[in-house]
Order: sequence, then structure tokens, then C-alpha cells
Amino acid sequence: MFDQDQRKDYMGVLARARPDRLAALLPDLPDHTWLRAPEIGTTMVRGRVGASGAPFNLGEMTVTRCTLQLADGAVGHAYVQGRDKGHATRAALIDALIQSGQQPEVTTPLLTTLRTEETERRRIRDAKAAATKVEFFTMVRGED
Repeated sequence: MFDQDQRKDYMGVLARARPDRLAALLPDLPDHTWLRAPEIGTTMVRGRVGASGAPFNLGEMTVTRCTLQLADGAVGHAYVQGRDKGHATRAALIDALIQSGQQPEVTTPLLTTLRTEETERRRIRDAKAAATKVEFFTMVRGED
């Protein structure tokens, strides 16, 4: 059983995972019943001026959410960015499997793989951003 910080961590990994990659890692879906079938909606994204100032509404973002239950009673939830119902379903199934303690031989390597791939994507993105860094300097004029 995971504590809330660990659950927050792995749910974030599942939400940020590429949907096609998650589908490849979990092609067969365990039996489940819908408590809330996948539904698409929007949520307001808020920001802060200077990261610490007054909050403001940045705009809306499309999300897909669902809630399901496994045969043993474990409940899984998911909210993912975008309109991919399969992504939300798989994320909720993995959450339910982890909550129930079922199939750790599937969920543990799956999460490890997704974390590794996310780290690599971030490293590549950071390297591309670093390549565009501009160094500014001030030349001293002779009037001083």
C-alpha cells in the first residue's frame, strides 16, 4: 500500500505518460466496473504573478477523468490532460491495481519504465533549452 505522497507521485507519472506508450505497456485491461465512465471536460488553470503574487485565471484546459472499481473492490481514479479516454482508463486501472496490491510484478516495472522515459524526455527538453541560452554582458564605455 502506498502513502499519499507516493500515490501523488505515481499518479503524476501516469498522467504525464504518453498515451500510446501506456497502451503498449498495459495492452490487456483487467476486468473492472465503471463508477464514472471516462468523460471529457475542462478545468480552469490558474497562475500567479511572479510565481508568488496574486492568482489569476490563465485559461481552460481539456481533461479526461474516470473512476473504476476492480472485482476485489479496489477503486482507481484518474485525471489526464487531453481527450484520450484510453489514457484515463489505463491510469485509473493502474491506480486501482496498486491500491489493491495486485500485480506488483506488472505495476512496479511499468512505473519504473515510465519514470525513466519521463526523465529522458525532460533531459532532452532541458538540453534543447540550454542550447538557446544567451549570455549578455555590458561593455564599459570610455566615459567613466
